[in-house]
Amino acid sequence: MSRLGTETAFEVLNKARALERQGRNIVHLEIGEPDFDTPANVVEAGVNALRKGWTHYGPSAGLPELRQTIAEYVSESRGVKVASDEVVVVPGGKPIIFFTILSLIDDGDEVIYPNPGFPIYESMIRYVGGRPVPIRLREERDFSLDVDELTALISDRTKLLILNSPQNPTGGVLQRNDIEQVARAIGDRNIMILSDEIYSRLLFDGGKHFSIMSLPGMQERTILLDGFSKTYAMTGWRMGYGVMRADLATHITRLMTNSNSCTASFTQMAGVEAIRGDQTSVDRMREEFQRRRDVFVAGLNKIKGFSCRLPKGAFYVFPNITQTGWQSKPLADALLDQAGIAALSGTAFGEFGEGYLRFSVANSVENLQEALVRLDQWTCKNL
Repeated sequence: MSRLGTETAFEVLNKARALERQGRNIVHLEIGEPDFDTPANVVEAGVNALRKGWTHYGPSAGLPELRQTIAEYVSESRGVKVASDEVVVVPGGKPIIFFTILSLIDDGDEVIYPNPGFPIYESMIRYVGGRPVPIRLREERDFSLDVDELTALISDRTKLLILNSPQNPTGGVLQRNDIEQVARAIGDRNIMILSDEIYSRLLFDGGKHFSIMSLPGMQERTILLDGFSKTYAMTGWRMGYGVMRADLATHITRLMTNSNSCTASFTQMAGVEAIRGDQTSVDRMREEFQRRRDVFVAGLNKIKGFSCRLPKGAFYVFPNITQTGWQSKPLADALLDQAGIAALSGTAFGEFGEGYLRFSVANSVENLQEALVRLDQWTCKNL
């Protein structure tokens, strides 16, 4: 248990809520959750499913209706042929991370993962006795990975490479050229890829998502992680999925049987509607996140000690705060305690996050502007 990490966003959220109970006003920019309601057609599908009796156990790998729907969606969006027996539906995205690492990593095996990156990657690698090997995402490269560095990190012990694009916390995006170089760097080595594409529908400025699964010869070596939380504002519904070779899907399904039995049946019926139904709500959310990104990044770049690149995807901004003279964690703590702004230290995402903060722009423009005013006032007083 001592090897198990945590996700700081929930800790900061709890602290912020405790301050609110004391009468403080807090602008919440810490949690990675769309502030929109789940689209009405999806909610209605969930309610109808409850009324029709979708309240019982289902197959551990997911309901056939949803697995087929996901297979068709991934086939179309990634340009590959996917069958329903290659899909495993799980409660949220994290089980695919956990189950993949449990099933592929033995004591001492190495896993290359992005840093700064989603903290659960490193936590799970350490938990199973693997060796986490961070690959640094650098601001000067727009937070895409350096393939030369990746090549240098690959060893005989490397069993898994984790990719995340669009990326949490930086908003960086791996372009098709980057992904082709990654595939070449791996070559014919026996290395699997966990491709976390949970933000794949949240790309800005007309950007197009590209998956390593789409490259020739890579589909059978890739475990695709995607889900409903970010795209359809369904975080509380707890539903994600993995797409992988059928033989590996069998093992991941056994882990589901042993841990959760199955994902809730009525949420899966809502998931069918989410994918097959009207997508205008997804487009609206993406456009609104882009508008908020533009407002917040422009504001941050006017504040003393802050500089911020324009993220290409997800709904986070990751400003450089080295010119403030503060380290990331003390600065994040001070902003919460003294300015009422809940943000995360870059170090919540690994050692290479030092010198940065993460703000979620999944909040209204009014609240984002209020946060900028408070931040400006705080820096004028304290820097």
